[in-house]
Amino acid sequence: MELSEKLQDFDPNGVGNTSNNIFGLPFDVNESKLVFVPVPWDVTVTNHAGTAKGPMNIFQNSFQIDLYDPLVPNAWKQGMAMEAIDPVTASRNEEVRKKAERVIRYLESGAAIEDSPQIQHLVEHVNQTCDSLMLEIEKRCLQYIENGQIPFIVGGDHSVPVGLIRALALQESFGILQIDAHADMRVAYQGFTHSHASIMHHALHTEGVSQIVQVGIRELCHEEIQTISTNHKTVKTFFDHDLHERMYEGEVWGEICHDIIDKLPDNIYVSFDVDGMEPAWCPGTGTPVPGGLSYNHVMHLLGTAFNAGKRIVGADLVETGTNQLDGIISTRILYRLAGMMIKSNE
Repeated sequence: MELSEKLQDFDPNGVGNTSNNIFGLPFDVNESKLVFVPVPWDVTVTNHAGTAKGPMNIFQNSFQIDLYDPLVPNAWKQGMAMEAIDPVTASRNEEVRKKAERVIRYLESGAAIEDSPQIQHLVEHVNQTCDSLMLEIEKRCLQYIENGQIPFIVGGDHSVPVGLIRALALQESFGILQIDAHADMRVAYQGFTHSHASIMHHALHTEGVSQIVQVGIRELCHEEIQTISTNHKTVKTFFDHDLHERMYEGEVWGEICHDIIDKLPDNIYVSFDVDGMEPAWCPGTGTPVPGGLSYNHVMHLLGTAFNAGKRIVGADLVETGTNQLDGIISTRILYRLAGMMIKSNE
């Protein structure tokens, strides 16, 4: 059945049909303009594990959403669908996560990786497995791009989007809008080269990524501060403390959003870690930090980018936990962002 025929038979005002794809939509991956790529992976998370189940949490909560979006009311008609969550990847995550946890516990005891050949072997195994996964994701996303579709990563921890970023960077240049509590610019963390704390280090060294604009950052290390300072022409960081000070002194959020978006080129990639928001919005996220943005702050910022005519070439939404509220909030941000992506690529 053609997409147009499915639209004729579909009632957007009806009850969300759980036998359909995400948001209760009747579309398949092959016919959809936008494809959600779920990655059930949280091998290197250091605080609360569980974000590997974020894609399923989002999917299950998506059937409760109403489809009308005043900003992009008909974008869904071009097709949105989520790939089936791969049980092999989920099983591999559980297996490798156990090895990573042994390394993490070892390091937290005050020991060093180089002091134990066994720990060194575990680190090498984790890194090799993560490398393989990132390559798999890159190949899958490249196929969608070549088909004229828009891939959108749904995590999982914040390590997983590197494959999509690399796939897109092979096609064109773009800037990254990163909403996050953390800078994620460590070269590696706990020996893991594909740590959730290293995604923007990889992005910074990806040819084709022209700018990184970080929003909501409020927890980082000296190494990351030095990286931001050294790369001040490429990296612009809007620290959470500074954002709130500006608002406390009377500057309105709308003006601040324009300041943020003005730092980005015409083509942008949105990397959204839900811990960029206040923990009350997504309490089950892997590494919650006090402070942050509200749901409405986020929606206005994304809307500002869209209304400024930015073309959103790709996106990820990561670090959603298993809490139902996490799923409810993440689902709505996912839907809004997906609609904007479709519309901005017309």
